[in-house]
Amino acid sequence: MYETTPSIPGFEYHRIPVADGVSLNTAIAGSGTPIILLHGFPQTHLMWRHVAADLASDHTVICPDLRGYGASDKPGDSYSKRTMAADIVALARALGHDRFALAGHDRGGIVAFRAGLDHPSTITHLACLDVLPTLDMWDAMHGVTAAVGFHLYLMAQPPGLPEQLIAASPDAFFGHFLDLWANDPSAIPPDIRTAYLDACRNAIPSIVADYRASAGIDIEHDQADRDAGNQIPMPVTVLQQDWGAALGFDAKALWQAWAKDLHHETVPHGHYMAEESPAEITRTLKALLTR
Repeated sequence: MYETTPSIPGFEYHRIPVADGVSLNTAIAGSGTPIILLHGFPQTHLMWRHVAADLASDHTVICPDLRGYGASDKPGDSYSKRTMAADIVALARALGHDRFALAGHDRGGIVAFRAGLDHPSTITHLACLDVLPTLDMWDAMHGVTAAVGFHLYLMAQPPGLPEQLIAASPDAFFGHFLDLWANDPSAIPPDIRTAYLDACRNAIPSIVADYRASAGIDIEHDQADRDAGNQIPMPVTVLQQDWGAALGFDAKALWQAWAKDLHHETVPHGHYMAEESPAEITRTLKALLTR
């Protein structure tokens, strides 16, 4: 951790090696059955600070920064969600857990989705917050309504231009999403916002590489699973804003094609729901863990 970076009170921090040259900054607390919480963009593990503290009363709670984000290592390439999901399985095993529940928000939700497909005997329960699987996400983006996802297209470009443009004004770029996607801006207080912006400013190439992978190799992996008829076998909970109403898709139907045991809810929270409505997110995750 950087000295000036906030931490989750009561959590211990460790750097856990998960692959050659890659260690993940990880916050850990609690005891009991394990659950790993994966953050989204443009955030770090700190987005789970409220939910993680509540869950730690009954569970071992593990909150890493994804590879390429926060204080975790940032290799120059290897950002397929298959690789990032393997990081999380390696992290759990390094901590002594062969099976664990997994919840992800935004980018972390896509990593969690891939982990559910690639490691069905390892993931016991799966939650994805405000995200679509990569293949479905691209299919849903069309017409002028897709302008809300302009960053997806920007970071899909070949290396060079996206990194240069974002680096020219990183706080404006990353701050735009913190402002646009929050129903309650006060849910991200100044010290947390500063930590997010600092982390993103120091991770532009790896963040772009993560998104670029979702315009290439991640689509190939999703398509191969769809063609093979593969589904996620463990209990799955998905919470989403009503993006389908704006972009013209049926989110529940898209998820039902992937998940055999699905609980899907359209919720009124802002995108940063674990920070804006942590008590409800905690209840939802606890309910998932009883299925």
